[in-house]
Amino acid sequence: MSARRIFARMTDSSDDTLGGRLSVARDTAGLSLADVANRIGVRKESLLSWEADRAEPRPSRLIDLAGILGVSPMWLMTGVGSGPVEETTDLPLEALRLQLQRLTDAHQECGRLIADLSRQIDRYEAKNAGEGPGRDLDGPVMGRA
Repeated sequence: MSARRIFARMTDSSDDTLGGRLSVARDTAGLSLADVANRIGVRKESLLSWEADRAEPRPSRLIDLAGILGVSPMWLMTGVGSGPVEETTDLPLEALRLQLQRLTDAHQECGRLIADLSRQIDRYEAKNAGEGPGRDLDGPVMGRA
């Protein structure tokens, strides 16, 4: 049996989704978002959206992920089966750093999404600026002539 580094993790309700299990398995394996994305041939943003449950990987990618992360594909999909192994209840410094990196990546993604939404709102407002006052997003309101 090969020696494998075992990381403890904090348990939370995100473990009951595909994205949560994917994130936990990646953290437990000690792999960064970029490492896993490069190994399966997808963009880091794609993997981040899978971990955030905004998208799901194709079945072939799911099998690749399971192999890289050392868990069963069934565990990734359902939470039943061979998941990541934990030995201790203490969080080693490296596991804490991985969690911090995961939060930093999620924060950057949120910032990107906020900037995109802001630009869309600006474009909408600029497009509709010439249509005059009194126009709202929902159309006419009762009581208004």
